[in-house]
Amino acid sequence: MERRVLFAILLSFVVLYGYQALVVKPKPEAGANPAASSETTGSAAASAPAATSTPTPASTPAPVPTAPPTSTPLVADSAEKDIRVETDNVIAVFTNRGGRLKSWRLKHYFDQQKEPQELIDIIPNQPLPFSLRTPDETVNAVVNNALFTSTPPTTGGSATDLKFEYRDSSGLSVVKSFHVETQSYVLTFQATVSRDGQPLPAAVMWGPAVGDAATGNSYAQKPQGLIDNTSKVQRLTSKDLAKQSSYDGDFRYVGVDDNYFMTVALRPGPAKIVYHPVTIPGPGPKDPARELLAYSVEPTRTEAIKYFIGPKDFDVLARIGPDMTRAINFGMFSIIVVPLLRSLKWVNTYVGNYGWSIVVLTIIIQVILFPLQHKSIVSMRKMQEIQPQMKAIQDRYAKYKATDPEKQNMNKELMALYKERGVNPASGCVPIMLTMPLLLAMWAMLQTSIELRGAPFLWLSDLTVRDPYYVAPVLMGLTQFWQQKITPAAGADPAQQKMMMLMPAIMTVMFITLPAGALVYYTVSNLLRIGQQYVTNSIIGPPNIKAVRPAAERRVKRVGGGKTDAANGKS
Repeated sequence: MERRVLFAILLSFVVLYGYQALVVKPKPEAGANPAASSETTGSAAASAPAATSTPTPASTPAPVPTAPPTSTPLVADSAEKDIRVETDNVIAVFTNRGGRLKSWRLKHYFDQQKEPQELIDIIPNQPLPFSLRTPDETVNAVVNNALFTSTPPTTGGSATDLKFEYRDSSGLSVVKSFHVETQSYVLTFQATVSRDGQPLPAAVMWGPAVGDAATGNSYAQKPQGLIDNTSKVQRLTSKDLAKQSSYDGDFRYVGVDDNYFMTVALRPGPAKIVYHPVTIPGPGPKDPARELLAYSVEPTRTEAIKYFIGPKDFDVLARIGPDMTRAINFGMFSIIVVPLLRSLKWVNTYVGNYGWSIVVLTIIIQVILFPLQHKSIVSMRKMQEIQPQMKAIQDRYAKYKATDPEKQNMNKELMALYKERGVNPASGCVPIMLTMPLLLAMWAMLQTSIELRGAPFLWLSDLTVRDPYYVAPVLMGLTQFWQQKITPAAGADPAQQKMMMLMPAIMTVMFITLPAGALVYYTVSNLLRIGQQYVTNSIIGPPNIKAVRPAAERRVKRVGGGKTDAANGKS
């Protein structure tokens, strides 16, 4: 039985780390194409922005290649300026240079400096969101560098509207319209480009997209391509994009996401999307480079497209559409993860702290699992009690090879022993294995829940990053050692016993950088299982282990009166 328990434990870690390998993707190759492009189109419904601001002068965010002037601007502005739009959820800043978006900050999510989280990286020689790319490079240089005229933002009942326009003497005409919803993270964009009255096809580009650089979580998902083509969700890693970087289809949504945020075009219709990995050096010589993705979307129609630029919050995405929640990478056990997430949020409405909410939810889960774990402990105790008899049977047949027919008699004797003592060899492992999906589901929930991002607990400032003082992994290791120490040993192999006692130390080292929220869950689970072990021990009492005499001592020679030779003092 000990071998089975060891196998179950080792298998659990293999499955856990296999799952982590699916979540923690390899970094894209450095030096990839720096251009980035993205466009999305959808129907234009809106909710209103909360507030808008008047234009203010601003500097150019990034140098853009310009073509020699070959025409005279007819409708254009004389100076560069920024236009700020503020809603209930975001603070957006547009620039009239190219009529593009240069800042999109989330008011309810914060970076390490406790400032609203910025989702747009301004990087030299990289296009800002809503840059345009046509087949004519001269047109591209003008369109993305010209100073557009802009109308003052107008706030309606549910959104703020903003319009940019440019025309010159060569017949080039460009109009860009933005519709920012007030109570969501959705922006609707429409662009028309024409020359001499003839429309020009244009792809909408998005420079290096979301990349939460300050996660402090080595397990967090890095930026990757995200495509929902109505049949399944594709998550494109650097290896995938090295093989294929361009995709055509009728997408539900398409764009880029990381562990907690995403920017996607909603229902752009039949379109072509092209991804470009971008490597950004770290701020210091020893800081690691960031690997981001730029992308472009080229639709086959000219209607307005909706963009979602915001958090991967389950409830926020569900309000947009049920398919949007699939953008959260819950893994293979999403059917369990979603109820767990809803339960955690429900508990937090009463507790008010996500750290304590994890503790309460873990207690609830362990109470539900009590019968299964109790059955497992009882079964392991029974196996422990008959271990000497099993060992005696195995010793009698030790001289036979595995292929010897006589070896079959050993199995028959063992099965007879199991039946006589009412022991099922598998009943100790099966309950443990049944809890594995829940364990992996809890890991997936704690890894992907944006609610835990920045959530404090006791000495921890953020449950999604590692404990900087290493207190949490040490507590997890100590509680696991305690639990291992009091768990019934179903086997008598000293080597296996020593290996099992080493597992807590190995786990502590392996989980040293695990997000603190997961360590809180594992530590509390260990403490509850320790308590359950003591409760079960008090119910079933101490083990009744019968010693088995060596085979020579069991040879009984009857003498007068039914006494053995030994009883008569004979040697």
